[in-house]
Amino acid sequence: MQKKGNKYGVHRVIEPKGLMTQAAKKIDNTMECWSNEILCDVSALNIDSASFTQIYEACGKDLGKTEQMILDIVNERGKMQNPVTGSGGMFIGTVKQIGDDLKGKINLKEGDKIASLVSLSLTPLKINKIKAIHPEIDRVDVEAQAILFESGLYAKLPDDMSEELALAALDVAGAPAQTAKLVRPGDSVLILGGAGKGGMMCCYEAMKRVGPTGNVVALVICEEDAKLLKDMHLCHEAIIGSATEPIDVLEKSLAANGGKEYDVSILIVNVPACEMSAILPVRDNGTVYCFSMATDFAKAALGAEGCGKDVNMIIGNGYTKDHAEITLSELRENPELKAYFEKKYL
Repeated sequence: MQKKGNKYGVHRVIEPKGLMTQAAKKIDNTMECWSNEILCDVSALNIDSASFTQIYEACGKDLGKTEQMILDIVNERGKMQNPVTGSGGMFIGTVKQIGDDLKGKINLKEGDKIASLVSLSLTPLKINKIKAIHPEIDRVDVEAQAILFESGLYAKLPDDMSEELALAALDVAGAPAQTAKLVRPGDSVLILGGAGKGGMMCCYEAMKRVGPTGNVVALVICEEDAKLLKDMHLCHEAIIGSATEPIDVLEKSLAANGGKEYDVSILIVNVPACEMSAILPVRDNGTVYCFSMATDFAKAALGAEGCGKDVNMIIGNGYTKDHAEITLSELRENPELKAYFEKKYL
């Protein structure tokens, strides 16, 4: 008879006891399926962009050292949680076993291919072998196993697109779905990091939502990215600069919005120290959505206070209702965006 655990996976916490699995320093990654768990064979990890960038750069962009650091983290913690950024990522794999208490109660069967929609920072993971690392897209091909808890979110992989494409899109599913909730007709929207995969999807969603009277401005790092977004009609204007330089961003972004402050800003970059670039251009009672896991939320809160900005700041919750379907629908709606993602992420 299978053992039954806590629906949130607390039974897997080794230290410190009493914490949730995401906050715990070490969790049990024994691949025994409890009665309210799902055991999966994992084929690929999409590591959170902020996390992968930090690891890769800390290893001098050496693939061998990067592989060893990832293995060391998982072996030490029982999960893929970057100790510097605190973030994880997601996996794709195949359902190997469904706990007895979940059989017939969930829309899964053994053999289904799925993408996890909960962070690797809380997911028990055991890596047997790293087969390849793709630094340009933050993906790691593996032979591994993982556990999803009763509360865990997942999406069946769609039949009309490749696993790799679905993984790339679902990795950032929370961002475009939250954009769909936050942006209204006529809004002015600033998207910092507009040329990344999450940024492009947020741009597309924002363009849909603002309508003919709104304005979507993307901050990108180079002229090539600016041209790409404009050619794909993913923004009205693209400005070039670094999100780590808030005064430069403020001046350029206001100029691109007729001198007016923005209704919404979306921070979706993979480097730290970008909080004020997202806050300064936004009007009082406007919204700042910090999706980036490189965000220091204490700096964001104190920075807004320090410059007298009465803005609504939203932590980048990777989940919002129907986020997987909203995100995959974007690729179905926009053949040009889908083709670009296929070229870049396959």
